[in-house]
Amino acid sequence: MCGIVGVLGNHEAAPILVEALKRLEYRGYDSAGIATVNNGRLDRRRAVGKLVNLSDLLVHEPLPGKVGIGHTRWATHGAATLGNAHPHVSGPVAVVHNGIIENFRELREELATNGLRCETDTDTEIVALLARHYMDQGLPPREAARRTIHRLRGAFALLFLFEGEDDLLIAARQGSPLAIGHGQGEMFVGSDAIALAPLTDRITYLEEGDHAFITRSGVEIFDAQDQPVTREPVKVSIDAARIEKGGYKHFMAKEIAEQPVVLADALRHYVPGERLNLPETLDFSSLDRLTLVACGTAFYACQIAKYWFETLAALPCEVDIASEFRYREPPLPQRSFAIFVSQSGETADTLAALRYCRGRVARVISVVNVETSTMARESDLALPIMAGPEVGVASTKAFTCQLAVLFLMALKAGLDRGTIDQDRLRQLLDSLNRLPGLMNQAIGSESEIARIAESVAEAQDVLFLGRGAMFPLAMEGALKLKEISYIHAEGYASGELKHGPIALIDKTVPVIVLAPRDRLFDKTVSNMQEVMARHGKVVLITDREGENAAADGTWRSLVMPEVAPELAPILYAVPAQLLAYHAAVAKGTDVDQPRNLAKSVTVE
Repeated sequence: MCGIVGVLGNHEAAPILVEALKRLEYRGYDSAGIATVNNGRLDRRRAVGKLVNLSDLLVHEPLPGKVGIGHTRWATHGAATLGNAHPHVSGPVAVVHNGIIENFRELREELATNGLRCETDTDTEIVALLARHYMDQGLPPREAARRTIHRLRGAFALLFLFEGEDDLLIAARQGSPLAIGHGQGEMFVGSDAIALAPLTDRITYLEEGDHAFITRSGVEIFDAQDQPVTREPVKVSIDAARIEKGGYKHFMAKEIAEQPVVLADALRHYVPGERLNLPETLDFSSLDRLTLVACGTAFYACQIAKYWFETLAALPCEVDIASEFRYREPPLPQRSFAIFVSQSGETADTLAALRYCRGRVARVISVVNVETSTMARESDLALPIMAGPEVGVASTKAFTCQLAVLFLMALKAGLDRGTIDQDRLRQLLDSLNRLPGLMNQAIGSESEIARIAESVAEAQDVLFLGRGAMFPLAMEGALKLKEISYIHAEGYASGELKHGPIALIDKTVPVIVLAPRDRLFDKTVSNMQEVMARHGKVVLITDREGENAAADGTWRSLVMPEVAPELAPILYAVPAQLLAYHAAVAKGTDVDQPRNLAKSVTVE
């Protein structure tokens, strides 16, 4: 969602702020702005659209000052207009905000009676107005900000800048993440560590309800009861090269290509010396059930994992969309684990579901890409997926690494419950260790996939089909295509086709069939024949044996290397991703920052 940066430095802040905002572009945005204090004077610059528009504005209208705040906005309240862009300013106060202020309407009415009226459609403006109101009553900036923060309800990360204060930033966190970076006589603030990567590697993460007074000499942090607290800085290692395109046209293309490497990194971490290296405290032996919760692509990873946990470990498994789970308030057996999957570890609905489960289940486990995230910190156990920074909004390498970690967990569950012996474990680990090489082979088919994608890009509707664990992958493939090409696509279980979706089939509808030659293949071929009988255009993604056994009449076919059936969803994710990517390129859409989407969804 929205990106926040702040600088208390010894150099001009504007170029540092803009560069930091560029590193947050992956979060999704539709406008951007910065504000600085120079010689006591508060000023700002804002622009709608891409950051290049703000950069162009700053060339013609420079913004001096060594302290400043910046923001990329993903619209919630109010359209993407210049007036609604952040920072919002009222009198001597400038504010940037990520999240939603739920009680902004009642605060707006209250302030209107005091002569302070809103000029924008946003909920954020009320924060600046309220702080100004308290300053008009004679309160200094620190107390005005503190009073303001205590009046707000909702989820928010806030950063305040004040006229006349060239050595003060005030930050607050309630529901949305915020990180403070420590430099040499300088301090920085960011929505996440990626924003601060080239500036510092020492980060303090604010906890829920914290607010902080930041000066060049350091930071004072207070909890929700205004009591001083210590939040120890941590050293983070983010390779700046991992958040550059590295010669690729898009981050998504780079991140698809990185999958063999990051998967191999994850396997070296979890399978050193061909042995399974998961914490002994992760004991599945006495469980009655698993509950897996996630959103978006991570939800489909959980659905695939359900097949693994149930077939490899005979462990009943329930999968829920976080936004439904948290309000359904389901009963949870004490002898169960709750597993939460998220790339960012900050997804608002997933985090709320995690908090619901604490104390209700035997163990809360998070599978995350960001080890310092809120979800990781609030879990009993956090398992990193080791994918490295993922910048493209459409998840690729995080998805396959999530699957790998979930598969290893299913193997551990099978061992604990006696459904897998050591010989079977060695076979599956050997297959898993060969997977990065097979993914390289799959990526080698990119030019062929691109040719197929050019034809798919002309369609208005596309269906994806799969059976077994390939069914959730079909839904993930459809999601990828929707996200970045804006083509309407749906994923279905192959056997469900004749229960309704087959009504959509005609000669204009490509049907992508994900079907390795496994025990369900013949069933899938029958479903393909039903499609072809109605002139549907079948794109069959299979292995060599599957291609030879398939019925004649497919429109296109794509051959993947042979892989253990259990691991096919991980391998076949690659052609699904590449198909979506090249369809989007063919259509000329914004691949890395598709319209209306954000990378890290920190509001409901």
